[in-house]
Amino acid sequence: MPAYIIARVDVTNPEKYKNYQALSPGAIEKAGGRFLVRGGETFTLEGEEENRRIVVLEFDTTAQAQAFYDSEEYKNAKKERKGAAEAQFIVVNGV
Repeated sequence: MPAYIIARVDVTNPEKYKNYQALSPGAIEKAGGRFLVRGGETFTLEGEEENRRIVVLEFDTTAQAQAFYDSEEYKNAKKERKGAAEAQFIVVNGV
């Protein structure tokens, strides 16, 4: 069953955030993941306005999603995100 990571990211330092953006794709790919959404224009249809950057990643399994998040490669990317953005990451199983 596929698993998805949905990230909502409040970028506070766009220049520093570029370092994170350069490192995270390799960690995602190494764990077998792929981007479905990577930022882009959004608009809210219902509820409170969403102004954060939205990222959606797809993995074949929740184990792969967890492996990505726990990997040394992603830990290094997260160090670069510190001070550049605040993020929420959610894992959801697909159908």
